[in-house]
Amino acid sequence: MATTTTPPPPTGTQPVRRVRRDGPLLLRFYSTAVGKKWVMAITGVGIMLFVLAHMIGNLKLFISKEEMNLYGEALRDLGGHLVPRTTLLWLLRIGLIAMFALHIVAAAQLTVANRRARPAQYQSKRDYVATDYAARTMRWTGVIVALFVLFHLADLTWGNANPDFVRGDPYNNLVASFERVPVAIVYVVANVALALHLYHGSWSIFQSMGINNPRYNRARRGFAIGFAGVVLAGNLTFPIAVQLGLVDEACPGTDPVAECNEESGL
Repeated sequence: MATTTTPPPPTGTQPVRRVRRDGPLLLRFYSTAVGKKWVMAITGVGIMLFVLAHMIGNLKLFISKEEMNLYGEALRDLGGHLVPRTTLLWLLRIGLIAMFALHIVAAAQLTVANRRARPAQYQSKRDYVATDYAARTMRWTGVIVALFVLFHLADLTWGNANPDFVRGDPYNNLVASFERVPVAIVYVVANVALALHLYHGSWSIFQSMGINNPRYNRARRGFAIGFAGVVLAGNLTFPIAVQLGLVDEACPGTDPVAECNEESGL
């Protein structure tokens, strides 16, 4: 009986070998471009929800000083008597910091990977029909927002950048801060950058997660415009209202839930 033998591979070729990938599944997934895009999408959704909730909570500025400060007190007392005071608030803060960190790191790594994949710059003028201003300025608006977050924390959370800061008195802290014209301008500029970032991010989330059927593009764009517009309009009302004197002036040093003393001249 004749036997057959497998011919050797052609000269200069090597047999195909399976590359063993070590490490946890999630880390292996994150090492891919798709994984990084998913991380950006998921963390982006979390950040968007925080931004919206933060804006809605601050609208209590227009109800009364007492309501605004009770809102801040409720955040510190999340969980009631079931957990120590501020525990849940700090867990939320840590989770938010982690989302910001993952979002920024994934974005930076994708940028580096894209540059390596296209080392040469475009030799002709780019066609901007498929993109827009928000997309082209995504990195810069991200940097502006990141720097603003640090200032915002120093101004209204830590108090280092607010000479009239009183811990536990968010109403007076916010009003005293926005009474300073440079701070109000910084806040307006930062929120315009945030709106541009949110607009493109809201649009890109669906594409990053594979939901990019052309039939849904109109709805996606409508959602992106609506979400960014609501956040921008809501956040801009705070410095504008304070500058126009539409809310009570700050009373530094008063009881957090007390009204301003009319005899103080404020």
